[in-house]
Amino acid sequence: MTNENLWNYRPDVYGGDRTLDLIGFEVQAPDGEIGPVEEESTMADDSYIVIDTGSWISDRSTLLPAGLITRIDPVERTVHVSPTREEIMEAPRFHGAETGAPRSRERLGAYYVHRLVERTPAG
Repeated sequence: MTNENLWNYRPDVYGGDRTLDLIGFEVQAPDGEIGPVEEESTMADDSYIVIDTGSWISDRSTLLPAGLITRIDPVERTVHVSPTREEIMEAPRFHGAETGAPRSRERLGAYYVHRLVERTPAG
């Protein structure tokens, strides 16, 4: 996955319903709950969710590129993501005003691309 691909939803994630509002959905990592979606963007090449991680990372929100979402379950109101809780906790911080800032986005994208490459077995 490249940095650019991170900022778009994967075609199979939404199940065709791009009108679904994710605000309030619970975000689930492979190793546990993260927190609720508090903001989202569905713009092409600039899609992401902002997660309220205040329940386990004090007073912090986390921006997660949409390409890291693996599944959305509208019935259970959950968003499943590929990074672990630790990977999300160690991600570069952002502040609300930085949501669309190119430098913050590049730094965050590079962090997740690097983490994904480390996790992918050599083949």
